[in-house]
Order: sequence, then structure tokens, then C-alpha cells
Amino acid sequence: MNASLFRVVTRGWRVLPSACLAASLAVATFGVACSKPPPPTTANVKAGDLAPAGDWSGVFYSPIYGHLHLVKEGGSVSGKWRTTGGDKWGELHGEVTGDLLKYKWVEHKIGMVGPGSTTEGRGYFKYYVPAEENANHEIKGQWGLERSEVGNPWEAVRQRNMLPDPESVRPDETEKVNVPDEWDSAGAAKPAPGEPAPSEEKSGSSSDEDM
Repeated sequence: MNASLFRVVTRGWRVLPSACLAASLAVATFGVACSKPPPPTTANVKAGDLAPAGDWSGVFYSPIYGHLHLVKEGGSVSGKWRTTGGDKWGELHGEVTGDLLKYKWVEHKIGMVGPGSTTEGRGYFKYYVPAEENANHEIKGQWGLERSEVGNPWEAVRQRNMLPDPESVRPDETEKVNVPDEWDSAGAAKPAPGEPAPSEEKSGSSSDEDM
């Protein structure tokens, strides 16, 4: 092998490992970045036995989401609520296993139409019966946007001497909240009938950010 060829081959041998090393490091770094797990979307909760005194049918009050009216029929629970701000109302439907309710929800913004008028997602509640005699029952859980069950807390206290009346939270046809000054009569969709929603705050089951 002549000297010039030897220099080319030697130089190439020295450069190649460096290039390969840089590429390997880039791939390794990219792999580490891509290996980061996505945020959880399913609640890490397990169902237990519902205490004999517990009853999913009832009215549960939250300072953010107002009165949540729940009705249990067989293994299913349906409910409706209206936020304390009065500008949103929502509905949920789900399945009960003992002290655990997992549900889907949708919240309507009163007086608004179009893509931004509704928000939806999933959530869960656990039913708690305190050991103390005559203490108030509570439901505690979270709600999430779209397919997520978690992200925003929702806690409510069972109201005594109140029977659930889900339809009472729906606004009547004449009520208008957050209504635009002008309507696009040509392309506007019909208003929603009537927070999980849970409302629109990502700080809390329906915060005022969107539940």
C-alpha cells in the first residue's frame, strides 16, 4: 500500500468511529426522550364494598359544581349538575361497582352554540361513609378531558332530605347566559338542550377550565 493511500485509509478509519459515536449518542438521547411515559389517563383506583348505609341515588353538593343529582338504576348511574356560576350544566352516565363509579360526562355552556359550546371527558367517584355516627356521606374523585379519567378533583357532600331531580338543573328555553350579540342565523347550530361539567378549570372535576 503506498503512503498516500495509507493516509486516506487511516484518516477514514479515524473519522468513521467519531461519526458513528456522534450518531449513536444522538440515537441514545432521542431514545431516552421518546421513552418518557405519557401522563396517566386511567384512574388508579380499585372498587370496594359499598357500606350498607351508602346510596348512590341522591344529591351531592360541591362549591364549584353545585348540586349533582344522581340516580342509580341497576348497575348504572346517571346524573346532572349545574355549576354554582350558573353558566354551565352537565350530565354524566356510568357503571357502578361497589363504592366506585366510573363515568363519561359532557358539559354545556348555556347560551352558546358551535364547537366550543360543549366539553366532554371521563371521570370517577369513590363513595365514602364516615365511621362517625351521623356524619355526612361524601363522594370524591377526579375528572379528565376526552379519554382521560384524571387531572381535576371533584368532591361533593351528600345533602340530607333532598331527593334527586336531574331535570331541575337544565335551563329553560327562555334562559340566556353568555349569549353573543349577534347570531349567525345561516350556519349556527341549534343550542344545546336545556360542568363532569365538571367545569372548565383544570384545577378542579370540573373546574372552570373545562370539565
